[in-house]
Amino acid sequence: MKNLFSVPSITLFLLTGILGTQFTEGVQAMEKPNVILIMCDDLGWGDVGFNGGTQIRTPHLDKMAANGLNLTRFYAQAPVCSPTRASVVTGRHHDRTGIYSANIGHLREGEFTLYEALASKGYVTGHFGKWHMGTLTRKMKDSNRGAKSLSNYSPPWQHAVKTTFATEAKTPTYDPMWKPSIEKGKKKNDHTLGDFRGPSRQGWYAISQNADREFYGTYYWTEKETFIDPASEELLGDDSDLIMERALSFIDGRHENPFLAVVWFHAPHLPCVASKEDTDKYAASDPKLDGLHLNYYGCVTALDRAVGKLRTRLRQNGIADNTLVAFCSDNGPEGNQNAPGHPGHFKGRKRSLYEGGVRVPSLLEWPAKIKPGTRSEVATCTVDYFPTILDLLGIEMPDDRPLDGISLVPLLEGDLESRPSPLGFHIRGQAAWHDGVWKAYCSKVNSNEWELYNLKDDPHEKKNRAAEKLMKLKAMVRAWEKWKASVEASDEGGDY
Repeated sequence: MKNLFSVPSITLFLLTGILGTQFTEGVQAMEKPNVILIMCDDLGWGDVGFNGGTQIRTPHLDKMAANGLNLTRFYAQAPVCSPTRASVVTGRHHDRTGIYSANIGHLREGEFTLYEALASKGYVTGHFGKWHMGTLTRKMKDSNRGAKSLSNYSPPWQHAVKTTFATEAKTPTYDPMWKPSIEKGKKKNDHTLGDFRGPSRQGWYAISQNADREFYGTYYWTEKETFIDPASEELLGDDSDLIMERALSFIDGRHENPFLAVVWFHAPHLPCVASKEDTDKYAASDPKLDGLHLNYYGCVTALDRAVGKLRTRLRQNGIADNTLVAFCSDNGPEGNQNAPGHPGHFKGRKRSLYEGGVRVPSLLEWPAKIKPGTRSEVATCTVDYFPTILDLLGIEMPDDRPLDGISLVPLLEGDLESRPSPLGFHIRGQAAWHDGVWKAYCSKVNSNEWELYNLKDDPHEKKNRAAEKLMKLKAMVRAWEKWKASVEASDEGGDY
């Protein structure tokens, strides 16, 4: 088997001097920075070149890494989509916010979100791509839920989002409104369909004939009960490009005020579909690749190209230096060890709280403040985005609810060599407690069969040290139980 992943030795660059010593004061005194949060869907830690991946071409993300900060120990708050997204915009564990797993629950109206926080300081806000924090219509079936779940209605425009181009959940990653109408080898209207695997959930080659397609069942919404006609030609082509073009239009039109642009790609979530141009490149270099791998690699390449387009536009508009761009994935890769998507050398994949399910690629780029080519091994998480941005802008968090994230400003100032407070995880029976070095993990909380790993010495979680470090494990479990009680109190209405 080919070596898909080649990890360079990871050296922790002390971040002293990356940013000025009076960093927060300087930020608040200067022109307010624009903020762009990019998230892809189901991208593995080892799928990108800047983490040593060799199979998929990500030149634009690699350039972003070379010009910014690579957070090599960055975690998604959950191993599935919706909960992680809630953590980004609230800084809180997803159970506190009313989102319990993918397609379960919704973002409560009482949550103080990043959109509302920045809008209160004059920011223009936009959300582009996947939403996945509640349903977007009360009138019709849409994607996984729609009007079938009226109680979960929680669209962007209820959370201070000014401009929206969003779907509730996943779409195909090419021609996102459509799926093949029949399987490979069968004919319809004298046209033979191209190769695809699992027409509703795996991937297929781009559909060349209108007669060979049917509506996927997802809509792009722009405001209350307003969507773009799925048959519109403006929704044809690579989905990452469609999302980015909407985001760029928003960015181009907002020069008088700072902006917050949340750009959440569907790629490379299944069904993976890529252009013939992108799949052909990989087929030429490796004729043994099957259709699913070709499409996965191709749609990641397209996503990478969209990020490159954004970075170019920021420079062209003269705002790159004062724009903070964050990039990450929402969880680890889908599938099993034979599926496309590479978690690096880490154990587990999507839906697992082992490292491979929640440890994800992450970058920060801010040319005016972050020195190029820096790296950090400090444990960080999606819950940290919210308090970090509020800290940078001098925005006070409401004091009536607990936060689970921490401000990363001390890390950016060079004053943080380890995480000051642990990270708690809990989803659908799985649990984990992570203090930056040690990690307690339980696959079924009710079983009380906890495992213990030293991530500094054993990042691949090969040696369970629960028996030899029983007292350490017991202390971590007690801390997790105390934290979990706080989460449950929030969920039961104890906040705000």
